[in-house]
Amino acid sequence: MSIVTEFNDYRQRMNEKIMAADNKVIKRFFNLDTNTYQQGALDVKTKELLGLACSMVLRCDDCIKYHLGKCYEEKVSEEEIYELFAIANLIGGSIVIPHFRRAVEYWEALKEETVTPPPVHPHAV
Repeated sequence: MSIVTEFNDYRQRMNEKIMAADNKVIKRFFNLDTNTYQQGALDVKTKELLGLACSMVLRCDDCIKYHLGKCYEEKVSEEEIYELFAIANLIGGSIVIPHFRRAVEYWEALKEETVTPPPVHPHAV
């Protein structure tokens, strides 16, 4: 199983369990997160790039994978993704490098396969 499929399957399975708990606060938080990345004054591509940069600086591998998947869907180019990686490393410092390596590995995996269904943000359904 590929790292993309494994990641998406795990998140889907766990999100189903989380939603089954039927906690109103959790559901509202997930919904807020989902709605934040919708088209608005900023386009979806820009929002996903921002989410990716922030996720790299915060060193959240799940969020990095999620936003990489969305950036791939939004047709972010190789040049754009590497400029974003440069910014995230500059802002976050050398501690971001291990996450950068995993991000490159995941980006390469995305290019090797079609992502279906589209990934769901780790904090949303």
